[in-house]
Amino acid sequence: MKKQSKEWFDALVIAAIFATILRIFVVESYRIPTGSMENTLLAGDFLFVNKYVYGAKVPFTDYRLPRVDSVKRGDVIVFKFPKDRSLNYIKRCVAISGDTLEIRDQMLYVNGKPTPLPEHAQFIGQKMPAGAADFQIFPGFSNFNKDHYGPLRIPRRGDVIGLTAKTYQLYSSLVADEGHDISLRGDQVYVDGVPAKQYTVQDNYYFAMGDNRDNSLDSRYWGFLPAKDIVGRAIMVYWSWDTGHSLLLDPIGKLASVRWQRTGMMVH
Repeated sequence: MKKQSKEWFDALVIAAIFATILRIFVVESYRIPTGSMENTLLAGDFLFVNKYVYGAKVPFTDYRLPRVDSVKRGDVIVFKFPKDRSLNYIKRCVAISGDTLEIRDQMLYVNGKPTPLPEHAQFIGQKMPAGAADFQIFPGFSNFNKDHYGPLRIPRRGDVIGLTAKTYQLYSSLVADEGHDISLRGDQVYVDGVPAKQYTVQDNYYFAMGDNRDNSLDSRYWGFLPAKDIVGRAIMVYWSWDTGHSLLLDPIGKLASVRWQRTGMMVH
């Protein structure tokens, strides 16, 4: 009996270790908490996210395993929110390192070419006119708003960026996040206490937006997404229920709030 119990215990331990390895390096489950990706993804959707495709991050280090694929425009990605890395966000990557992004009258342009709105994306708010500055919008010193934005180049590893009083708000968070002390004293930018007119970018960056374009806290509001914060690519909805209703049985015995038609839906 003791031998059988030990075998069961050993099997459970091995299964737990295997499940943990899968969760850390291969695939993990995430829940959609808000409507920022409607109607591509809905609040209450539960997703599988592929973590190895971009190179899973080794816990407690900055090292990543070799990647299978690179982040591409149009990928729906999960990432650590750069302003609070205890939070996971999910958005669509709309521009990659080295791209120049612009929004004109709600139309997204990347490198001068229009990018069609994703199939299930939507606008639900009032359109803002060009030149109507929104100071909640990144980088804060411009006349950008959610519907008229840029042009803005997405930094790439190795880029040499100019540091001036005018570009300070644009790049200060990037430089600080790469481990440097940056400050503006009068018209002079200082990096690690030394006057600096330029800086060489150390990481690749991306620009992410929600498919619910008028109800999404995305790169238009908080800036560039570092490659180091990207967790993985959304693969599939494996379960979905309407968070506005409890999981109760309807008169014929089905869970009334479950969105059965979304089960197994691939994310694209």
